[in-house]
Amino acid sequence: MKAGRPLLVLGAGIAGITAALEAAEAGAEVVLVEREPSIGGRVVRSRSYFPKMCPPSCGMEINIRRLEANQRVRVITSARVTAAEPTAGGWQVTLTVGPAFVNRRCTACGDCEAACVTKVLDPFNLGMKQVKAIRLPHLHAWPRRFTFDRAACPDDEARAIAAACRYGAIDLDATATTESLEVGAVVIATGWTPYPLDRLPELGGGLPDVIANVEMERLAAPDGPTAGRIVRPSDGQPPARVAFVQCAGSRDVNHLPYCSGVCCLASLKQASYVKDQLPGAEVTIYYIDRRTPGRNEDVLLQVAAMEGVRLVKGKVGRTEQRNRALALRVEDVEAGRVIDAEADLVVLATGMVPSGADDDLALFTRKDEDGFSLDDPAGRVVAAGVARRPEDVASSVRDATGAAARALAAARARP
Repeated sequence: MKAGRPLLVLGAGIAGITAALEAAEAGAEVVLVEREPSIGGRVVRSRSYFPKMCPPSCGMEINIRRLEANQRVRVITSARVTAAEPTAGGWQVTLTVGPAFVNRRCTACGDCEAACVTKVLDPFNLGMKQVKAIRLPHLHAWPRRFTFDRAACPDDEARAIAAACRYGAIDLDATATTESLEVGAVVIATGWTPYPLDRLPELGGGLPDVIANVEMERLAAPDGPTAGRIVRPSDGQPPARVAFVQCAGSRDVNHLPYCSGVCCLASLKQASYVKDQLPGAEVTIYYIDRRTPGRNEDVLLQVAAMEGVRLVKGKVGRTEQRNRALALRVEDVEAGRVIDAEADLVVLATGMVPSGADDDLALFTRKDEDGFSLDDPAGRVVAAGVARRPEDVASSVRDATGAAARALAAARARP
């Protein structure tokens, strides 16, 4: 790679962080760009992840230490690519960085938050609770700097918030900035978003006690909206019957035609959350196929052996509210009949949608028919993690390591 031409890594989830660190530790300069105010992506929103069932703070703490120790990685948060042009030796890229209403002087002391009255829905907790308009994005946020939803606050309150900061870290007049970069290659590591519940009304999407698997992960997390208590959103009571509905919108020509790869394991993991916290609860997992490849088969066997857990091979066709319960209409494949069941809480295993499916990443790379990014070595662009295909955390880390090597090779190739 020519001197002065860093790698550009788009997305600072686990895949992007890994690709950036691996490339930097191999000697490259790297610019790591993240749209959110802090890094970590979907992993930091998990209660735990495979294969060791670690809390996200475990793996992220190690990576944050590596980032802090490596001067070759420059991290830019609250930023996105707004223009890109291929050059003879890489790409000319324009980044737009959101207004820095809270700047680098912030020490995360909390004085500004104490002066704030306005509350907003918490994006980190998927809108499941309210938080102050100025706050630390989440407990383990890095950079450890407050974020400010300036538009939510009246001017008088905003001025009081700024006055409360003894470090002069709040700039109410901040505006977006742009920066132009020349880079030798690009790694697309923009991750995924869950398939929207509102597109699944037949499965109960929109009902208070029908939630997505990503919401279940936040409910069970100690730093989540209920401090880790698994409860019904409608009344805050623990559910006695929990139903997990697999392939909710996946493997379906009307929604996502592909298997999202991790949904079976995620539901098995979450079933264990329920049984650990609510031993008397009845848990039923309705599935089309049980896909737990490799050593993850052990997870299936462990959960299937738990008392009060049933795995039913059957496709849920409809979920409706019936008094205080949720009524499920299920095709029981092995019994060869349609059955009716009830639950207090239904968890839909919604699929993975690549975050770059409909956005400006078309500036860089080709995509397959499902919106996943494809490698373009001649164009000096590679994809990593779930931007490339559905996969779990461990697979994303391995994939991102390979992507770093492919990007380094692409950057060094002659025009």
